[in-house]
Amino acid sequence: MNNYFEQYSKFQRWMENHPALIQILRWFNRCTVVVMYLSYVVMVATMACLRGLWAYPVLLVPGVGFILLTIVRKSLNAPRPYEKSGIEPLIKRGKKGDSFPSRHVFSATVISMVALWIAWPFGVVLMVLSVLLACARVMGGVHYPRDVVAGMLAGVICGLFLWMF
Repeated sequence: MNNYFEQYSKFQRWMENHPALIQILRWFNRCTVVVMYLSYVVMVATMACLRGLWAYPVLLVPGVGFILLTIVRKSLNAPRPYEKSGIEPLIKRGKKGDSFPSRHVFSATVISMVALWIAWPFGVVLMVLSVLLACARVMGGVHYPRDVVAGMLAGVICGLFLWMF
């Protein structure tokens, strides 16, 4: 873990010499979250209009996954990188604990899986954004790499349940 903090401290110092990059990182983090949630709302609304009650998988699968992931996070209550090392995260976050797995990355990934299920080209675009969001969350100092990898794997596994419907 010390090597992680050394590497992150070097990265952080480099970023502090490039304040525009910090702003881009923060902007990308916020915008990606907004794009994901708006995409999900549009997909749910579209499926509800086109398929009526048969659209339930796009609500049920991500919803159950989100609840289960939240329970796991709360029970583990893993500290965030800035709690253990005293680093100042590039993405401002006042929350303590609940770092593992990343719920932002899980949500983005499961939304991407919904999009893959509905229209795969759109899903591919959202999945690329999910991977970039995972990188941004680590670069921003609010998650360890293991947190985002676990969040992404959980999102993919959860999303695979869509193909049962």
